[in-house]
Amino acid sequence: MSEKILLSHGAGGGASQRLIDDLFMKKLGNELLLQKNDATVLPELPGRIAMSTDSFVIQPIFFKGGDIGKLAVCGTVNDLAVQGAEPKFLTLGLIIEEGFLFSDLERIVGSIADTCAQAGVKIVAGDTKVVNRGQADGIYINTTGVGYVPRGRQVGGSLAKPGDVVIINGGIGEHGMAVMSQRSGIDWETDLVSDCAPLNGLITEIFKVTPNVHVMRDPTRGGVATTLNEIAGQSGVGIKLVEADLPISQGVLGACEMLGFDPLYVANEGKVLVIVPAAESEEVLAAMRRHPLGKKSAVIGEVVAEHPGMVTLRTAFGGERILDMMEGELLPRIC
Repeated sequence: MSEKILLSHGAGGGASQRLIDDLFMKKLGNELLLQKNDATVLPELPGRIAMSTDSFVIQPIFFKGGDIGKLAVCGTVNDLAVQGAEPKFLTLGLIIEEGFLFSDLERIVGSIADTCAQAGVKIVAGDTKVVNRGQADGIYINTTGVGYVPRGRQVGGSLAKPGDVVIINGGIGEHGMAVMSQRSGIDWETDLVSDCAPLNGLITEIFKVTPNVHVMRDPTRGGVATTLNEIAGQSGVGIKLVEADLPISQGVLGACEMLGFDPLYVANEGKVLVIVPAAESEEVLAAMRRHPLGKKSAVIGEVVAEHPGMVTLRTAFGGERILDMMEGELLPRIC
């Protein structure tokens, strides 16, 4: 195998076949992918089909806590899981720039394989295209996920109700600040690490203690504030957060202060916002804290009837400010 990716690796001939057999099948192969047909025939699923697709263009492609491969799997798995679905299958599409190091591609595919194993999902179809040097920034990845929603489970952004509470499973803004610190080359006093992780295992534990989860959402681009604004608008409710209850590390706070960012608008890739009835919040919180990805789970706010469509924050000084929907993108190329 060449040390670098060549145009011939995407041409469909012998070089393409060797890349598929020696790398992709070796690391990702399973009984479904090994069908090697133009389309994979999937087994029946015991519930309503859920499907999501996403593309990943992050820079840098390797960062503390993950890489573009891990991110691609986590991003799509989490989009399915927060809809109440059990993720099962992924497709994998890669657009690779001519000259990309084969060792880096091998590292990324290994990361994809490891994360799929952690999440309990299988790659069942894929495609590789190689473009001329200068026509892509190293590598782009697209993943499409398929899963099923168990019967009786109903979760959606329009289902938040006054009296519900808002829970998050840990520190806010860690992915965005970890990537930004590496991109900027600034030597932070605190070692920031991305929270990138598949959340379906944690979410399974939540459903074991209650079926009454109204809303779940992963606060990726736009962060917690933008995601909650979307939910408030969909549900026609207000959401009140309490600044003192927000789990934000000193490292994230320091980095945001230095760069002029608000951590509530910074991307997360291993966090889930869970909105449940207040009467069930303690049981849900306890279940989340028992899981490795939820040890720092906290109640951060409540759903109210006042100011529908708006999110507010009660500050540490006792005042209240509006958290508007973010315009544009705070940190481009973050996922």
